[in-house]
Amino acid sequence: MSIDIKVLGSGCANCKRLYEEAEKAVRQLSAPAALTKVEDIREIMAYKILATPALVIDGEVKSAGRIPSAAEIITWLATAAVNQ
Repeated sequence: MSIDIKVLGSGCANCKRLYEEAEKAVRQLSAPAALTKVEDIREIMAYKILATPALVIDGEVKSAGRIPSAAEIITWLATAAVNQ
């Protein structure tokens, strides 16, 4: 089973940086993962976040309004992989 990762944001520079960090984390962890960008404002609002960019892993918001490091994202992905 694949880890579902979503980067929520309008496509701003910070949103792109978060997507890049998430890509790095996926490559380093080598776990099966589906990484997608969500730019539709209605879909973003469904997560009830107050700021973008946001990172969602398997339906759970892990960060909002900041860019976590690849190392931090790897920790969340490893936990998600164990929980599957």
